[in-house]
Order: sequence, then structure tokens, then C-alpha cells
Amino acid sequence: MKNIRIKIKTKSKTYPIYIGHKMINKIGNLIKINLPDVKKICIISDKNLPSKFLKKINISLKKYNPLIFKLPVNEKMKNMKIVSKIIDTLLKNNFNRSDCIIALGGGILGDLSAFISSLTKRGVKFVNLPTTLLAQVDASIGGKTGINSKQGKNLIGTFYQPDFVLIDPSTLNSLSYREMVCGYGEILKHSLILDKKFFLWLVDNAKKIVNSENKNILTKAIIKSCKIKSKIIARDEKEKNLRMILNFGHTFAHGFEGAKNYSKKINHGEAVLMGMLAACELSYKKKLLPLKDLNLIREHYFNLNLPKDLKKQFKKEEVNNIVHFMQKDKKNMNEKINLVLIKKIGKTTKPNECILNSEEIKSFLLKQYY
Repeated sequence: MKNIRIKIKTKSKTYPIYIGHKMINKIGNLIKINLPDVKKICIISDKNLPSKFLKKINISLKKYNPLIFKLPVNEKMKNMKIVSKIIDTLLKNNFNRSDCIIALGGGILGDLSAFISSLTKRGVKFVNLPTTLLAQVDASIGGKTGINSKQGKNLIGTFYQPDFVLIDPSTLNSLSYREMVCGYGEILKHSLILDKKFFLWLVDNAKKIVNSENKNILTKAIIKSCKIKSKIIARDEKEKNLRMILNFGHTFAHGFEGAKNYSKKINHGEAVLMGMLAACELSYKKKLLPLKDLNLIREHYFNLNLPKDLKKQFKKEEVNNIVHFMQKDKKNMNEKINLVLIKKIGKTTKPNECILNSEEIKSFLLKQYY
């Protein structure tokens, strides 16, 4: 499949997404084309990435002699202490606004790196090079940055668009099946919220995607997801209205992750998959989603063996904690929980249309799963 370029246009910035195999080797040329004034580069990398990726980037960027941070990546490292340490090093090395930070890793590292980029001298150049499926189809696009607080996930952050995104599907070769499934959750989300035709295509092709059996099909899914997300953020960059539909399943997911203390027992993609199915079940209970559509979604989860059973992951007494973290979600108003639900495959409720109190959510979870 040929390399492609998708143009992202928001109110604050227009920038390209480059998608193609072995594009990682061209990072130097792309910096030269898009950011000709860059003198210094800092790479913030996941220390567990195969060393060959960083070597290829170093070769491409040799004239810049990049400063490199290798970080152990987990949700707990998204904190102000790490941010302050890296910014302090950048300032000591006299990084200017025309200089550049490159994120090399998954969504966690991208969130952190973009946040650092937005704060350093009120904004240095930023390039996102996502190396997980979840980051390639979702987290790297749209300009959300963030770190975590004891009160919840991504509650400290900014909107800061990258200067460009480089997606190289060949970086996914080292991913585990579990990580591919996690990324697939965001692909599935894009189909459920906006494109039934895409959902039906996924029904036929999902196994090839999660098993990395066909690179062309995987790349098509990445491209389609990027186009769906770019269409939404072009209309609503700062999540004032339409962009909220991208949070379908995520309010439940943040509750699930928080209740497990953001541990490896459940990762973000698995939480999103469980959260979307919970949102679909609640949509049916609220008489919004027809049973035939719910059954199509249930069947897809069953056929792919996607994470779905809350009872296996959480004890009954943990439900209160799940709801507690759902209440902390930044989209909520007052003490009520703001949910995006689904009316049919390809169409959600309007933002701020479904606002439930914590007791309603708790009752639903207990009756549905216990």
C-alpha cells in the first residue's frame, strides 16, 4: 500500500499525518520539510521499545544529535515530578520555541510528551511518532495532552496540536496480541459512533487486524480511524460539543481503570472495550439502542473474545469504587455522570443528552453484571 498523507485542520492549527510502512526512516526529511528552523531535538522514548526503532530515528536525525530520554512507561509515570525533571533538562540545554520534542511510544508517553511540549517556554515544536495501535488510531491525533492526579486520570492537561504525526504500521510488529486487541477497541469505537459501513467491514476483517495477519487490512483500518477522528476534531477541537462522542465507553473505562489503581490488571484499551459494551447495554436498557443492533455488537465481542465480563475483573464490592472514579471524569457537571450512549450502530446520543446520577449507574452495573 502506498504512503498516504491526511491533512488535519483545526481552529488553532493545520498539520499532516503521514502513514506508511518504513516511514520511520524518513523522520529527518519530514522534520526538514515541516520544521526547517529546528536546531535541537529531544526524543522521549518508551524504554521497552525494540532498540532498532530508536537506532533508525537516530540515523535519520544524526545531524541534530538528539537528546534522548528513555522512560519506563505506565500510567503512574504521568506525573508532575517527571514533567518537571524533563523540562528542567530542556531548559539547561537551552531549548527554544523553534526546537522540537519527538514522542516515540504509545498513548501514555504521547500524552506526557505533548504536555511537556506545551509547557516548555509556552510551547516548543512537537512531533508524535506513535508505536502502538491504540496510539496510532486515536491517542496521537487531536491535541489532547495530560498527566494524572490522585483524583483521576488526565485531570491535568492542555490542548496542544502536534506539528505532524508519523504513523508507521511496521512499528506494530513487536506488539503482543493483548496490545493489538487494546488498539482495536478504539478502531471499533470509531465505527460504532459514526460509521456502520466501517463496523460491518470490521466484522469481516477484525481477526486479521488483531492477529496482524494482513498488513494492508491493518493499514486500511488505521487510515479509516484517523479520517473519522480528524473529521470530528476539525469541527470541535476543544471538546465543547461534538468531540465528546469520542468518549463513548470512556467514562465507564476511567472508572474501571481507577478502581484497579491504573495497574496492569486492566489496561486502557481493555477498559474501553468493556466500557463500550456497558454503554451499549445501558443504551438498550434506556430504550435507545434496538436489540438487533445490540446483538450485532454482542456477537462481534463474542466472536473475537473481546474483554466484556465485569464480574471476572471486579468484585461486587468494587462497584462503588468504579462509580466514584466515574464521578471524577472531567466531562461531568456537578455530581452527575455525563455519558455518551448509542442510538444505533453509527449514531450516538448528543453530547450532554444523557446525564445520570451515581445511584442509577451503580444500580445498572449491579443488575447487569452481578
